[in-house]
Amino acid sequence: MFTSLFATLQNMAPEDLILAALLIPTAAAALIPLFHRIPNLREAVTLISAVALASVTWSLYPHIIDGERPELKVWEVAQGLTLSFKVEPLGMLFALVASTLWIVNSIYSIGYMRGNNEPRQTSFYVCFAVALASTMALAFSANLFTLFLAYEVLTISTYPLVTHKATPEAMKAGRVYLMLLIGTSMVLFLPAIVITWATAGTLDFTAGGIIPIAGENAISPFLLGGLLFLFIFGIGKAAVMPIHFWLPAAMVAPTPVSALLHAVAVVKAGVFSILKVVVYVFGIDALTTTSANAWIIYLSAFCVLMASIIAMNQDNLKARLAYSTVSQLSYIVLGAVLATATSVTGGALHILMHAFAKITLFFCAGAIYVAHHKTEVSQLDGVGRLMPVTMFAFFIASLSIIGIPPLGGTWSKWFLALGALDANYQFAMAVFMISSLLNTAYLLPIVSRAFFKPLPGTVAGQKVAIAEAPTACLIAISLTTLGCFILFFYADFALDMIKLVDFTGAQTNTASSPAADAELLKEASNVR
Repeated sequence: MFTSLFATLQNMAPEDLILAALLIPTAAAALIPLFHRIPNLREAVTLISAVALASVTWSLYPHIIDGERPELKVWEVAQGLTLSFKVEPLGMLFALVASTLWIVNSIYSIGYMRGNNEPRQTSFYVCFAVALASTMALAFSANLFTLFLAYEVLTISTYPLVTHKATPEAMKAGRVYLMLLIGTSMVLFLPAIVITWATAGTLDFTAGGIIPIAGENAISPFLLGGLLFLFIFGIGKAAVMPIHFWLPAAMVAPTPVSALLHAVAVVKAGVFSILKVVVYVFGIDALTTTSANAWIIYLSAFCVLMASIIAMNQDNLKARLAYSTVSQLSYIVLGAVLATATSVTGGALHILMHAFAKITLFFCAGAIYVAHHKTEVSQLDGVGRLMPVTMFAFFIASLSIIGIPPLGGTWSKWFLALGALDANYQFAMAVFMISSLLNTAYLLPIVSRAFFKPLPGTVAGQKVAIAEAPTACLIAISLTTLGCFILFFYADFALDMIKLVDFTGAQTNTASSPAADAELLKEASNVR
């Protein structure tokens, strides 16, 4: 059966694969409610849909590596304004991350939702499927109009997940979630799109950028910086300070939702959107030539450090991980606005590497809650004796976040550091190094407490019965932990794809910069 499925996918036209990637999670959202009273079938639909989506997405990968850029035009809203999709390397990478991790998150969700006797499980799986459909649409968006629509659907579909528990705290978090994300979209992101259309005459993502910086229609560096401001803060899902409060507030949601927010879709959709805007709307040459990116470089560096410092002072485990995510997202934003091929490569790689490590950390936090109802770091003394598999996975994922070999996080930090040097912002490299030390300070004490402090109520040498989370949770945790290792040794699939990103296109502002960036990227890749 699987052989015939793969053969069918290989014979499908890339345009049909794009359509399938959009329709599979949409169909799942429609089918899941039919099995509301049959949980096994309901969750089987979720798993089958997740596997099907990942299979379709991975079937697109060879086409992109071979240089194809398949397009699918759905609807022309007005002249020059279309709902359309186009697969390019950055979008391909994000789609692979989201679709692959949907499988693992679905497995984990079954164990967590059942083990914790969560209510409204059918609506949970429906909203999850809609969120994945909008994520795929966002990843494959061919223009800012399509990206904006998918971005808004993602916000609306994840609101019921944030408020899933329906407690006063959850409802308050949901209001913060909607207010900040919809508010920044309407007040900043949408005006940025309108200004771009008025200035460039198009919203299509184009290699080298579409904002004119030369000629009679050229935009001034001051206005270019202002437009960048609108995009950076309008894309609130990137959680750049001070547009970050929604993320810690949303931690009231069930842990599978936290994993969705931090690793699979929401925040990654934010930083991915910023990468797309920098590369295909502004163009890296436009930013470096005009120095319109200088202010956001310093702000992003500040966010990297400040969020890490705040994380160190959080006793609630999910809150600590949430502020860690705020910091790690600013790594990606900083990589984007440093505006070199190498730094963008580091930012794109960090979407992948951080996704596997952070989803593991949240899976572990949820497992601890399901098995022992512990939520605070101060409650974790000796928990490693009760949950050795979970806490070992937490340790491995922490090392990947820190950037220690042989784990995937090593490579993204390597390219980010090289990108900082390439852009001649040496202080940014220092920021990455200091941040890694801060990562160590807020993550490893959790592991130390779990393994080396005595379990309350026991004496030295006393045997303790192992009490791990449900098997489905452990399977998911083991898979993502293994992924952290695999991504160190097999990062080439991502690097080969990112190398195909066209950073210059027709709009080239400096003759030497793209070539120098490409050469440095090649040399950095050869280090591996």
